[in-house]
Amino acid sequence: MRIIKLNAIDSTNSFLRQMSAEEAVKDYTVVVTNYQTNGRGQMGTHWNSEDSKNLMFSVFKDVSFVNIDQHFYISITVALSILKALQEFNIKKLMIKWPNDILSENKKIAGILIENVIKQNQLQGSIIGVGLNVNQTEFENLPNASSLKLLSGEHFNLDELLQVILKHLKMNFEILKSGNFEALKADYEELLFRKNKPSTFKNAEGHLFSGFIIGVSNSGCLKVQLEDQIIKEFDLKSISLLY
Repeated sequence: MRIIKLNAIDSTNSFLRQMSAEEAVKDYTVVVTNYQTNGRGQMGTHWNSEDSKNLMFSVFKDVSFVNIDQHFYISITVALSILKALQEFNIKKLMIKWPNDILSENKKIAGILIENVIKQNQLQGSIIGVGLNVNQTEFENLPNASSLKLLSGEHFNLDELLQVILKHLKMNFEILKSGNFEALKADYEELLFRKNKPSTFKNAEGHLFSGFIIGVSNSGCLKVQLEDQIIKEFDLKSISLLY
């Protein structure tokens, strides 16, 4: 496994994407950095992190075995891998906030950004970006953020965390490659934040509404039970789950 360590970079995902455009990148090539000047999250958000305190990395994964209409299973696989890895470090009350934020005790500790490489309408590779709050203890203007150190009181070794996460990524991608989609989806839905609980959502127009999360579709839409037992599916651009 090739691991490229950088002191600082604008974005590990951008670095790996540029690298893959210029050369053939081997499966599980990893780019990890101490500091990101322009870390990116879902829907164009920014990921801010103190220097050398958190784990910020991207992995190139060959996903040519996944059909394009099953691309959300890549997200499921990554989210499960990070959560299972953190269980090894005794982090409690871990959940997945749709689509793939990792929470502990209802606070966000990790974000995932997956950028797929598609050629001729077929998946070729995925650039999997992960930001995990580890040893940082102050999060200005981020009331819903936390870190492994805040949750456990312990200081963590970033290299050790990375190796355990990569181990779980390999294990779960083997499950995906074997075609056992249902097992992955069942695990994901079991860990879904606020599943079967009354929750508040905001739609694209900014209006609030209530419903119950009952699961996800194969394409990654959130399945919400509304009034009168109506079940509706929402994609990431049309709805956000409030805390």
